[in-house]
Amino acid sequence: MDSEVLEFDIGLGGGSSGRDGDEDAMDISHHVDEEDMVDSPLPVTWGGSGEIYLPEGDLLDLEPYEGMEFESEEAAKAFYNSYARRVGFSTRVSSSRRSRRDGAIIQRQFVCAKEGFRNLNEKRTKDREIKRPRTITRVGCKASLSVKMQDSGKWVVSGFVKEHNHELVPPDQVHCLRSHRQISGPAKTLIDTLQAAGMGPRRIMSALIKEYGGISKVGFTEVDCRNYMRNNRQRSLEGEFQLLLDYLKQMQAENPNFFYAVQGDEDQSTGNVFWADPKARINYTYFGDTVTFDTTYRSNRYRLPFAPFTGVNHHGQPVLFGCAFLINESEASFVWLFKTWLMAMSGRPPVSITTDHDAVIRSAINQVFPETRHRFCKWHIFKKCQEKLSHVFLQHPHFEAEFHKCVNLTESIEEFESCWLSLVDKYELRDHEWLQTIYAARRQWVPVYLRDTFFAEMSITQRSDSMNSYFDGYVNASTNLNQFFKLYEKALESRNEKEVKADYDTMNTSPVLKTPSPMERQASELYTRKLFMRFQEELVGTLTFMASKADDDGEIITYQVSKYGEDHKAYCVKFNVLEMKASCSCQMFEFSGLPCRHVLTVFRVTNVLTLPSHYMLKRWTRNAKSSVMLEERSNDAYTNYLESHTVRYNTLRHEAFKFVDQGAKSLDCYNVAVDALQEAAKKVAVAAKNDGKTTMGNGRIRGNSASDANRANSVSGNHHASSNQHLSEEKIRREV
Repeated sequence: MDSEVLEFDIGLGGGSSGRDGDEDAMDISHHVDEEDMVDSPLPVTWGGSGEIYLPEGDLLDLEPYEGMEFESEEAAKAFYNSYARRVGFSTRVSSSRRSRRDGAIIQRQFVCAKEGFRNLNEKRTKDREIKRPRTITRVGCKASLSVKMQDSGKWVVSGFVKEHNHELVPPDQVHCLRSHRQISGPAKTLIDTLQAAGMGPRRIMSALIKEYGGISKVGFTEVDCRNYMRNNRQRSLEGEFQLLLDYLKQMQAENPNFFYAVQGDEDQSTGNVFWADPKARINYTYFGDTVTFDTTYRSNRYRLPFAPFTGVNHHGQPVLFGCAFLINESEASFVWLFKTWLMAMSGRPPVSITTDHDAVIRSAINQVFPETRHRFCKWHIFKKCQEKLSHVFLQHPHFEAEFHKCVNLTESIEEFESCWLSLVDKYELRDHEWLQTIYAARRQWVPVYLRDTFFAEMSITQRSDSMNSYFDGYVNASTNLNQFFKLYEKALESRNEKEVKADYDTMNTSPVLKTPSPMERQASELYTRKLFMRFQEELVGTLTFMASKADDDGEIITYQVSKYGEDHKAYCVKFNVLEMKASCSCQMFEFSGLPCRHVLTVFRVTNVLTLPSHYMLKRWTRNAKSSVMLEERSNDAYTNYLESHTVRYNTLRHEAFKFVDQGAKSLDCYNVAVDALQEAAKKVAVAAKNDGKTTMGNGRIRGNSASDANRANSVSGNHHASSNQHLSEEKIRREV
């Protein structure tokens, strides 16, 4: 049998011609480190048809031997790899020899993938930190097959080492070995079909396993499937990239205020692209205080490398600030994108920005928006939690509720820290790697750390309305770039119509008032309809709350505010009488821009009947897009002082303390002070006798009633908010 030639019909031509002589040959070593390669199917197959060669019949159990002949080098490769599959190891090409005459390969050595040892060449790792070093697979195995080219053009086995120095892989795991992982033609067709229907790699692999009758018969892994699908999308995008550029050029030609930019050269087949239409750029001037950068396209939900910048308008609806297509997701790409977006938005960075939990994005934001508060989307972290802690969810049905309570319902940093430690100890998760990672980043996603920053959300416990929602119902997993812009324009049209409808409802309908409070009527006339409904919830909620004075230093009065019967759960509200500002420990106003029920309770017990202008954020009012200042008909600080006995009392007491300090400094000052007090006492007595008969004139009240003062204030017009926050000492002095 030594002279027998084995012919394998694998669809390839014969081997290269050349003579097998040492005098004509030169050695060429070619080593490929399996552990240094990307985890995907081999780029070179043993057979020219793209299929793995599998011997049939009597050849099924054939073992290589010296003198065995093959029609071509490729046939030798295919045979040794099929033998390796039967035995349970992976192969690779180790070295070659070429003819000195014509450079043709005349000798090959195929080895076990565990041959040799990892190349620890210092040049490869110098000045390069390896964040995730690959596992070591080389163990110095000597198993190999060497073949030489004969004068006849056929290839003969010149050496065969059978023994391995490691355990071989059982049949049910062979499909995981690199040289045996190939996506066959029929499998590619099925993947293409299911991918076009919007299915993700996990579901596609489930379908393939069912189709082929087991994972070992599929012949490749989910990672291979994922990489194949990614390459499919890349090729598809390369073909459609010019369509994207043509669309953007057309839009800019129609409107010079349409902005777009491409990273690199527009002549390249693909590249990162950003664009913002004129409406998006104008919207940012009104509502650009908080921004969401939505990168959910990288999840299984979407297939496009699409990332919109969104925000929240005065109706609480998502509003667009620009869009990007990101082919390259490196840190440099995100830095370019954020700088380009900032330039399109007139260079004004937002107060806050929300993104997915991503270290690369975080680094880019720190570089471009160093002063902007960066938050990770809590909703996405909860979704990831279900995946990373699925075993805990199954074993402990109450864990999820306790986790949500710890994150959402803790009132202080101390309470959260204590609750978290208790939770991880209770479920023995203190060493869980992913939980440690998100705990280290807690200042960027846990609400108690973020309440001091504006995010335009009505509730600390809810997910961001703008995240993941602007293009919901339009862009989905099966959307390709060719379809995208029609759907994109439909989404813009629909969102615009919803805003127009909300504007109409706000201007042409009146909400039902639930209390006789002047503050409620005032808010109904200034806030948009949706925001008023949210404010109304807080105002009505004050009816079950009580406020008790805890401290008073003359300027700041501290109140403990709690629900009736729940004194153990009190909120601390500090009320600055002179500035008419109150701050609450719940920090709802700082976070959402609406006053909380705790502050409104303090206003109620101190007879502050209308909402001070400080609490009327223009971005939540019906005039949000108007250049006209808010109409502060009942917000003048002086009128509020007149309406509140407590405020009048504390203001006079504050000024009296300063008067006493000055008057007691010397005998002369004392005498002047006493005379002034006596004169003031006479004037106050006259005013008290004629109460309700004074009107305003030259900074003083001289009217027939308080209602006259209110009417005078209501027509006083559009003062800037800050001008109404302080009562000048001169005015107080004249009043005294």
